Amino acid sequence: MSREAHKGNVQELCVYEMNERDRGSPMYLRLSEKPVNALGDLVPFSNKLYHGNLQKRLGITAGLCVLIQHLPEIKADRYEAMYSFYFGDYGHLSVQGAYLTHEDTYLAVTGGSGIFEGAYGQVKLQQIVFPFKLFYTFYLKGIPDLPEELLGQHVPPSADVEPCLAARAMEPHAVIKNCTD
Repeated sequence: MSREAHKGNVQELCVYEMNERDRGSPMYLRLSEKPVNALGDLVPFSNKLYHGNLQKRLGITAGLCVLIQHLPEIKADRYEAMYSFYFGDYGHLSVQGAYLTHEDTYLAVTGGSGIFEGAYGQVKLQQIVFPFKLFYTFYLKGIPDLPEELLGQHVPPSADVEPCLAARAMEPHAVIKNCTD
């Protein structure tokens, strides 16, 4: 099928982002003199990325969030987020949009590289345990069929989900080729 034929085809890709507290992430950079979160504060981050079935390590996320609204009445924030999902030899996906710390949100898929070149669509971000566990469902358009290694059933999001020990240890059978660490 040509790339043109893939434009209307929507493919779902499910992944978990896990902050295992071993990367020094996230880093909160207050740019104001205020004692509370304030407009313009920056949050650079990088976390681990796992297949939706939690059996394979896929790579990392890396990006930057800029605080655009502090919501003290509900103990939440709204950020403008710009980040990428790195999938080893498969390439990467970039996303951008509002990130709400208190509810599910949708971000735009702004492009990618490798097998994701030409990708567009959106991704649903589900906050499981802020900021340590997130679940993403990508709705991708404009790319050829995804490889089987990235597809398959996912474990339903819950606070109890954990990657398998082999994926966490990056054993060869539980990581994708050239997985970004």
